[in-house]
Amino acid sequence: MKERQQPIFTALADPMRRTLLVNLVESSPKTATQLAQEYADITRQGILKHLQILETAGLVAVHQQGREKRYTPTLDTLNELEQWIKALTTKWDERLLRLKTFVENAESSE
Repeated sequence: MKERQQPIFTALADPMRRTLLVNLVESSPKTATQLAQEYADITRQGILKHLQILETAGLVAVHQQGREKRYTPTLDTLNELEQWIKALTTKWDERLLRLKTFVENAESSE
């Protein structure tokens, strides 16, 4: 996961890309044209640029269907990211528990 973290977090840093990813998770596949119709404040070209960044990060996949390109979320990458976050959370929980134990022992010895 470590070598893939940077592109993933770079892609997810942008609110519009997060919105597009959630949209695709909720109802995919969709084309860039369909997505552009849902977001009036951004052009189809803008949507395509965001989708390309998400694709490079491994967060969406493109499937050619006739003349159309349809985008779907890549659940393996999302699951990998979820596992990494869970591992990080577990480490922090362990550290906090050790700190709590230390503080409680220090208070009881006073």
